[in-house]
Amino acid sequence: MLSPPGRLVTAVLSGLTATPAAALTVGGPCRRSTSRRPALLLLAVATTIGLVTVLAGVAVALATAGHAEPVRSIGWAKLISLATATAGLLFGAGLLRLPGLAPTVGVVTRLSLDGLIIATALWFVGWVLVAEPTRLLGQPPAAGAPILLATVSAALIVGLATVVVFRVPVPAPRRRLATLGAGSAATTVGGLGLATGLLHADTGWALGGAAVAAAGLLTVALVLRGFDRPCRSDIDPTWREGEHAVLPILAMAGAAAYHLLQGGRFDPPGVVAVIVEVFALVARQYLTLHDVRRYARRLVEREAHFRELAHTDALTGLANRRGLLRALHRSAAGGTRCILLILDLDGFKHVNDVRGHDAGDAVLAEVGRRLRDTLGSGDVAARLGGDEFAVLMPGPPAAVDQMGERLLGVLGAAYELPEGPVFLSVSIGTAGGTGQPDIELLLRHADLALRYAKQRGKNRIERYDVAYDRLLSRRTMLEHELRGAIERDELRLVFQPVASLPSVRPVGAEALLRWRHPKLGAVRPDEFIPLAEECGMIAKLGEWVLHQACHQLSRWLADGHDVWVSVNVSPRELHAPAYVGQVTEALRVHRVPPQRLVLEVTEHAVATDLDELIRRLTALRRTGVRIALDDFGAGYSSLGQLRRLPIDILKIDHSLVAEHEPVRPVGTDGPAFAPMVDIVMRLGHQFGLGVIAEGVTTPTELAAVVAAGCHFGQGALLGWGVPAEHLEAMLEAATSSNARPVPTSGPPALASGPPPPRRLPSLPVLGQPAPQRGGSAVPNHPDGEFRQIR
Repeated sequence: MLSPPGRLVTAVLSGLTATPAAALTVGGPCRRSTSRRPALLLLAVATTIGLVTVLAGVAVALATAGHAEPVRSIGWAKLISLATATAGLLFGAGLLRLPGLAPTVGVVTRLSLDGLIIATALWFVGWVLVAEPTRLLGQPPAAGAPILLATVSAALIVGLATVVVFRVPVPAPRRRLATLGAGSAATTVGGLGLATGLLHADTGWALGGAAVAAAGLLTVALVLRGFDRPCRSDIDPTWREGEHAVLPILAMAGAAAYHLLQGGRFDPPGVVAVIVEVFALVARQYLTLHDVRRYARRLVEREAHFRELAHTDALTGLANRRGLLRALHRSAAGGTRCILLILDLDGFKHVNDVRGHDAGDAVLAEVGRRLRDTLGSGDVAARLGGDEFAVLMPGPPAAVDQMGERLLGVLGAAYELPEGPVFLSVSIGTAGGTGQPDIELLLRHADLALRYAKQRGKNRIERYDVAYDRLLSRRTMLEHELRGAIERDELRLVFQPVASLPSVRPVGAEALLRWRHPKLGAVRPDEFIPLAEECGMIAKLGEWVLHQACHQLSRWLADGHDVWVSVNVSPRELHAPAYVGQVTEALRVHRVPPQRLVLEVTEHAVATDLDELIRRLTALRRTGVRIALDDFGAGYSSLGQLRRLPIDILKIDHSLVAEHEPVRPVGTDGPAFAPMVDIVMRLGHQFGLGVIAEGVTTPTELAAVVAAGCHFGQGALLGWGVPAEHLEAMLEAATSSNARPVPTSGPPALASGPPPPRRLPSLPVLGQPAPQRGGSAVPNHPDGEFRQIR
């Protein structure tokens, strides 16, 4: 029992503690955001009820403490019990309404059931402690429903606070919630103690309960001042589902066993507690089963969604390569005949380079839309990667041509972009239609057909043919074997003579590369040289040819043969920065006079980049070598380009020699001449260039070329490509047959005297060199050939 001064002090402290706590809590909702206001309002109402309960209970306790005999305040005890129960329920509701703690009704229900399970276990254990025959806590209060309701409320707030605290995984919110829950539980338990003290006329018990309640109110107020951020609980309803019920069930089982061992019986309150516990457990497990099923359905849906995403291209919305393979497997499993079309956008790289990748993505998305709009319901469109697409069509091969033509038209239409329209073409390769079960083989066949469609001009449809496999197999083998051909000494040079006309005496030679493989035999140059350019070996082969030609030329010159050698140069070699240095080094190593070496550039190289070509050729001419424009008349060079190019020799293409019938001068009986050769000769005369007629294969062509005034020829009639020793024999035979050797100093650059009289006014076939080209002309042979002396 407390002394009168102690009672007074306890009462005053309880009032002083509870009043500012309630003021702080009630003022909180006015300063908080809208999201926190509902929870704070509930807590403020609960705190106000708690304050009134504490103040009323303290007043009643002090009023009854002055009597000589203890006075039981049953009415006030019931009223305070009801107020305490109400405050406890409001504390629990406010706790669950804190932002982020229980975002859905389902979470609120689960937390409430978990709290009910723990509360029922606590209440049952308490009932055992005060029930017959144990009565470890003394005589139980017999105030009826209000006290019972207060005990239930206290147990509920304790259980709910326990569940919430242990369900929150984040440490900082967990500490705040633990403190808040402890304050709420202390307020409710203190109110219950206050009501119990008034019921038993125990002033000390009543004031002690008031003090505990006041401390709980102050704790709640202080904690709520720090709730500036949402209390993110991240509660997973399926996380540790059974752990919250293990200890409560064990506690109830232990309490019930102890009660029975002591000879006790289960009164209605105990039976109700057991029923409530069982009901809460069953309801909680039902919700758990419902959650598991819902999560299982969600997992199945998400799995299907992600599986679909894994088979879908994100940019175009079409199927990706996996989606196409899945469709192919389904068709193969169902025995459906299908046609596979693989499409590639021609020139799409330029869109990315010029317009940017955003514009390229817009074009690809538009391609996907056009494919969806064009194809039928049973067709599958896919984007395989980059600008490559595919279409899988069920049906016979006859439907491919019609659909392919439609796709060529649809995908070839303009693509409207903010910067302006873009025009692209498409190449299509097709395969299938024969019930082919091998999916990888079907893809490979369609790829091969697409490759040949692009090689044959693009913007076309190409069907797979068995010959493509043989060509690809041979190409792969050639590429592999070509990489070691130099090391295995399989390459060699042959030399096709360039003859002086009309004497047909060899004065020069063109070095030609030949490849003889021990198993493949002789491989044609038009087969392995383009392959070398594609696989990046042309530079290595060109350097080998250059050194071999210079080596052979140096030997001929050392043996006294007056000859020059020409070497073909590919555009890729010509544009390499190191090529000029390679030519200079080859001339130095083999001690070859530069004017004895001619580098032949095809006329097709002029169409690539004329300015860059002029810079490269100018750098080469500074080394002293001569430049020949090969296949003149079969390419794209114009007269303006011919004037700008730093060249020394024109080699007339065979088509200008062979495809035109020789004509005779008007009004004369002179020899028939080749008109196109005559025109080129006159051009060469104006530009100060030497002219060589290529492809002279018949005596008629030879006679026409000679009649046109061309003094140098090359072709099958004048000699095939022969080994170096054969050409050396030809040089020796030509030298011995002449009484006076011809002291030439290089390839043709100037021409002989005037040509035979013709219909047109007579002009020198090759004129004097322009001043900027340098050199002088001197006659040095009865045949009329001239040589430029540098």
